[in-house]
Amino acid sequence: MSGFVEKPEPVEVPGLVHVHTGKVRDLYRDENGDLVMVATDRMSAYDWVLPTEIPDKGRILTQLSLWWFDRLADLVPHHVLSAEPPAGAPADWAGRTLVCRSLEMVPVECVARGYLTGSGLAEYEQTRTVCGLALPEGLVDASELPSPIFTPATKAAVGEHDENVSYEEVARQVGAETAAQLRQTTLAVYGRARDIARDRGIVLADTKFEFGFADGELVLADEVLTPDSSRFWPADEWQPGRPQASFDKQFVRNWLTSPASGWDRKGELPPPELPQDIVERTRAKYVEAYERLTGMSWG
Repeated sequence: MSGFVEKPEPVEVPGLVHVHTGKVRDLYRDENGDLVMVATDRMSAYDWVLPTEIPDKGRILTQLSLWWFDRLADLVPHHVLSAEPPAGAPADWAGRTLVCRSLEMVPVECVARGYLTGSGLAEYEQTRTVCGLALPEGLVDASELPSPIFTPATKAAVGEHDENVSYEEVARQVGAETAAQLRQTTLAVYGRARDIARDRGIVLADTKFEFGFADGELVLADEVLTPDSSRFWPADEWQPGRPQASFDKQFVRNWLTSPASGWDRKGELPPPELPQDIVERTRAKYVEAYERLTGMSWG
């Protein structure tokens, strides 16, 4: 089983129509037809949206995405029109709301990997490939790849896994020209972000992007280069051959799979509330990622 432990009711705001409740973001459409995207403090792990929130998480994701959009704008346009909440929105929406162009979304998660870990490592250990791309012998967990690779995935519903697919499958789904554009843009954006992160003492191991089209132009959408969509590792602790320290929800994952939680990941019961110390340590990691990447203090 998976999904929401308790699915929240959408907030009612004059002039907005609720479109979708995602793992982290709530989507609305305004009277102009633009999308209003609200990043909540919800936390997901192991295909569950947990009952405990991480304070400030949604604002950190939103502000970090805006920071990155500015630094990538010469490579690809983005979907953000405004960061001001609509009139009549709750006060809590401040800092976590983006008004965005409505796009014709591409049904592919565009993943770039510069290092081998996660599902890519699992596939490599079986076949010496990732998404059908052959890789050299002798790589281990967290090995840097000879060059970054494009490893797309299909987009899954809440509570389900994204599934890695080959480039050829993407070309079959969206056409050869769009597939080539997705690969080229994904790797260009990853390369820019990897270099920026590296200058700040952070390894960008991998990341995923979403794209859509507006008037025939490819546009970068959703969140970008946050701890929810990327693996960030402290560069001074990077050591291939073992799991890496990370700037994300690893404290949450570790606690959920520990005896302390009492939760059976393969059972039918939903995960329990998170302890306060896990909440605080996870929030601190998100804040640290924001501060180290942007050079600005949070709050």
